[in-house]
Amino acid sequence: MSELILVPTPISDDLPLETVARERLLEDALKEDVVLLVEEHKVGRQRWLKWGLPREAIEKFQLFNEHTQEKMRADIIKLLKSGKRVYLLSDCGLPAFCDPGQHLVDACHKQGIKVTSTPFPNSIALAVALSGFSHDRFSFCGFVPVKDPERTDWMKRELKKNETLVWMETPYRLKKLVEELVKLNGTREIFLGMDLGNSSETLLRGTPASVMKRLGESEKREFVLVIGPIS
Repeated sequence: MSELILVPTPISDDLPLETVARERLLEDALKEDVVLLVEEHKVGRQRWLKWGLPREAIEKFQLFNEHTQEKMRADIIKLLKSGKRVYLLSDCGLPAFCDPGQHLVDACHKQGIKVTSTPFPNSIALAVALSGFSHDRFSFCGFVPVKDPERTDWMKRELKKNETLVWMETPYRLKKLVEELVKLNGTREIFLGMDLGNSSETLLRGTPASVMKRLGESEKREFVLVIGPIS
């Protein structure tokens, strides 16, 4: 199945790769339909071997970093469209978070290609990375106020900021929040990351109206809302 998979890696060289990520790479790395993107070959190779991953897969490494991303992006999209599964690993940390991978994730969303990630413990950073939105600057705005007029006034004030925004809400107000954004923010793109890291994970990106159409009638799920910058 065609998909771009972000693989968060430990910041410290002394730490092991997260268990699920390691299991997936052990299972998939040598498959013909799998592409492995690393930031730097030497660092990627050292860590790969330290994590006990198959040495033979190192030959498949392709460099994706700030120097190669523009040249490679279109080719990677073609590979994904042809049915390839692409794993993206940075030297350390979360790919696509303050990282060249952001542009690749953005391109995948625009082409309707599935994006996901192996487990990562911070839902805010993960949602920002999976959104594909530019986030050189972004604001974590916390939870949306519950009652009006404070709620509407807060939303209007936050939506004036020309940067990526991260909002939190309770599961049972998910649909209400998107409905409110349809009225207040008709064209600015949003990203809804629901049940992140779970088998039921669902990622929706588009205008509030288009996201609303894809929501279930009584959707009640844990979620993080990311609002893209003003275009």
